[in-house]
Amino acid sequence: MALIVADSDVLIDYLNDINPGADRIEVELRRMNLATTAVSRFEVVAGVRDEKRRRRVEALLESTVTIPLDAVAADRAAGVRRALEKAGRKIGMADCLIAGIVLTVGGTLLTRNRREFERVAGLRLESP
Repeated sequence: MALIVADSDVLIDYLNDINPGADRIEVELRRMNLATTAVSRFEVVAGVRDEKRRRRVEALLESTVTIPLDAVAADRAAGVRRALEKAGRKIGMADCLIAGIVLTVGGTLLTRNRREFERVAGLRLESP
């Protein structure tokens, strides 16, 4: 079973109890098969506005592996960006970084943002 790497949108769904994202994250947490990228972690933590939310985010992230943006993933992300720019199908920098990380670890990206990520060759995607 491929590692499930959650994008920030589905992590936020979980934090806000919005389905189907919340239920899918819960399933992967129980399976101990859930990770996220350092980029998605940044996006989620940056959105914390109060103490209650901070505790909930911390609890989620303590149960989730965070995959770093290392040199190999950064180079892979740069290749993704160049290929998409050449094809006239550019996506945002954060999405390129996320794609590079997920491609490097061979995971499957769990996201509602399929429209952007479907442009990335070889990236396995799942919707919640």
